[in-house]
Amino acid sequence: MKGCDVSIEHVSKSFGTFRALEDANIRIQKGEFFSLLGPSGCGKTTLLRIIAGFESPDSGVVSFDGKNIIGIDPNMRQSNTVFQNYALFPHLSVYENIAFPLRIRKVPSREIDSKVMEYLHLVQLDAHLQKKPNQLSGGQKQRVAIARALINEPSVLLLDEPLSALDAKLRSNLLVELDTIHDKIGITFIYVTHDQSEALSVSDRIAVMNQGKVLQIGTPFEIYESPATEFVAKFIGETNLFDSRVVECVQHKSDEHMVTLDVPELGTQIKVTDYDETKPGQQVSFTVRPEKIRITLEEPQVNGKAINVFKGYVEEPVYSGFQSKFYVKLENGTVLKVFKQHQNYLEDGPEITWKDTVYVSWSANDGYIVEVINQ
Repeated sequence: MKGCDVSIEHVSKSFGTFRALEDANIRIQKGEFFSLLGPSGCGKTTLLRIIAGFESPDSGVVSFDGKNIIGIDPNMRQSNTVFQNYALFPHLSVYENIAFPLRIRKVPSREIDSKVMEYLHLVQLDAHLQKKPNQLSGGQKQRVAIARALINEPSVLLLDEPLSALDAKLRSNLLVELDTIHDKIGITFIYVTHDQSEALSVSDRIAVMNQGKVLQIGTPFEIYESPATEFVAKFIGETNLFDSRVVECVQHKSDEHMVTLDVPELGTQIKVTDYDETKPGQQVSFTVRPEKIRITLEEPQVNGKAINVFKGYVEEPVYSGFQSKFYVKLENGTVLKVFKQHQNYLEDGPEITWKDTVYVSWSANDGYIVEVINQ
């Protein structure tokens, strides 16, 4: 495996009275595609700039393979950066833009030609080597920037929202190409984005950040299915989130508990399984993802299973091609978001439309206690 381990330990940074980073701790493994994900102003770009050497932390250590790199000039680190705005030289051809880092190092011309052609091929721009940046599309410009950052063979590639200036379809295509490039060269990628779908699509692991703090680190599956905080639950995908009170917690299996929650917004008690033992009286945050909820015109048969069932009507249906989103107003007035995937038209059952009376249901296994609000 190429690349290097990156360790961020107790890193903090302020700009005047603004606290951009607060005690950030992250360990990124060699060859990993790791994303820093969060809204604007959460500290992710500041952290990337500290790793790159463009900013210095107020406190803390950043290490590559155990060596502290704080104080080392950016050009002396084992990293290169791909910027959002491409940062290409407008007067140079594609070939010369990619060759520039090697010319600075006074690499022999024959070796430069061989390396440039290798990286042109990697980013699929062989036919565009003599074009100037103003003759390229946004996606092609970003590929040139990626090739230029990689030609010095860094151990760590830092990507600062590299796709945000592109339109949605091009962004999606280039994201797949970027993942393919990572698989081919195998170095450590650290990718900054505010787009949850980008992070979920390509990352080995993700750090979710907000207000300068790292809230959760995990695989895309862990972040989505087991959010550590209410913010993570709401930021990653869409969800239904409720404040609840623990009524009962009974051991269900060797590593699982069946928890009864009183949910004021739902006007009743529900069942949810949990791996942690919560205590009666605790206030907790409970979530159920819209795609986990089943919507039917007929009342489902529970047959003793731990299924939560509610009756309501379709306040607003939203058709999106591959799925429909339903806003279902329950009998007590609370609105639930429900997603229904479209698979085979003939097997989809009767069409559910606006104002229909419906039943929504989900298994106790499909809900999740996000966090304990008080002890």
